[in-house]
Amino acid sequence: MKAMNIGGKVIGNKYPPFIVAEMSGNHNQSLERALEIVEAAAQAGAHAIKLQTYTADTMTLDLNQGDFFIEDRDSLWHGRSLYDLYQEAYTPWDWHKTIFKRCRDLGMQAFSTPFDETAVDFLETLDVPCYKIASFENTDLPLIRKVASTGKPMIISAGMATVAELDETVRAAREAGCEDIILLKCTSSYPASPEDSNLLTIPHMRDLFNCQVGLSDHTLGIGAAAASVALGACFIEKHFTLSRADGGVDAAFSMEPEEMKQLVIETERAWQAVGRISYGAGEKESHSLKFRRSLYIAKDMSAGEALTPENLRIVRPGYGLEPKYYNVLLGKKIKQDLMKGTPMSWELI
Repeated sequence: MKAMNIGGKVIGNKYPPFIVAEMSGNHNQSLERALEIVEAAAQAGAHAIKLQTYTADTMTLDLNQGDFFIEDRDSLWHGRSLYDLYQEAYTPWDWHKTIFKRCRDLGMQAFSTPFDETAVDFLETLDVPCYKIASFENTDLPLIRKVASTGKPMIISAGMATVAELDETVRAAREAGCEDIILLKCTSSYPASPEDSNLLTIPHMRDLFNCQVGLSDHTLGIGAAAASVALGACFIEKHFTLSRADGGVDAAFSMEPEEMKQLVIETERAWQAVGRISYGAGEKESHSLKFRRSLYIAKDMSAGEALTPENLRIVRPGYGLEPKYYNVLLGKKIKQDLMKGTPMSWELI
């Protein structure tokens, strides 16, 4: 399966995981804070910052009742209207250019999730290297086709999509001109639990749709992300904030800088550890072969004596014959005097 290139960064299983810090609404409507988030992500080792490009009016209707009011008491946003929530969380469009420039200055990639066609047109003026499709928008086929028509790589969160829905999405993207797709396993609850993550979907999704795969992770901590790499994930996205204590619409399930640093380190270690199928001693293990058990003379012996359990032992180190020859050697006579501690060899009998 071919790797893909996003802004000069190669992404695929043969390369360390690509780590994306999702800013979302954690800027708390402060451009200064948004730039501090960029700098903190860069210092933590993240490879990219992702924004979300929408306005409250492009997301929903300005209503405070019925379907447009969040009544679910288990929701982080219980008691709010969708419009008010998006009004608070959105990233002003005139900030994008400044944020993207700061990312590039710090050696990071910068891209965004568009939520309607006007957002795609706007992001094209900023020459973004790729596009992310949110899990709640992956069935919006007109939006999928619009993004795919740019010819740029698409990262699509699978979210709650069925296999049939995801097939429609991938087909629409490919037919509209997108050649490079990364599908992300994503559990659309905030925060998500490890038990609901079902990471075994990742290799299945890779094989089913013949594309690179990754994880959009809403769990707390780094365990799920590290595990996903072992299952083939080459792209990890996590929400990111300066401090959860500062609040914000997504703060409760966002990573802090030190956590992001550990995510970068541990996912790369997981990738390194996956390696290849290997048996036997590796190059760096070969010196440890001496610590295996082998056959040694355990008592001083005279020529002509027979080997017995008392004078032939299986011990460390491993310079003698292998233990599998123990029963073969018992009863055999030695042809010369031997000192205790002599490694057993065929030449001695």
